[in-house]
Amino acid sequence: MLHEETQVHDSGIDLTVTEIHEIDDPGRVDFGGGELEPPGVLPHERHWRNPDDDYQWWRLEAGQYLMEYNESLDTDDAVTIQPRPALLERGASHPTLRTAALASMPISVGGSGILIKENARVSTVITRQS
Repeated sequence: MLHEETQVHDSGIDLTVTEIHEIDDPGRVDFGGGELEPPGVLPHERHWRNPDDDYQWWRLEAGQYLMEYNESLDTDDAVTIQPRPALLERGASHPTLRTAALASMPISVGGSGILIKENARVSTVITRQS
């Protein structure tokens, strides 16, 4: 489900974050793929910034996390997903990639960290080049 008024614009569709995980146990990657293992993850703690808020916030220190989206993709064709400028301008990023399925997205946070509110628009599916 999209909030079309806010998430759909001329060059794409914004994706929102539903969960951020800390990586607490390493995953495994091997040559043949028979020993692939996902990392162990824990939901990152959220907190209320204001008592009247409808949504909580994540306070992310510098480091690596995994982010999950509220949205899903229903397509056979790969799309390009890139970080929104609002995320980049605040010292956080994720890879730009082509995919046909929304899996956990790695997010890198630098410097003094970042505060991200639940349902924040963090990524854009590019539907046409501007």
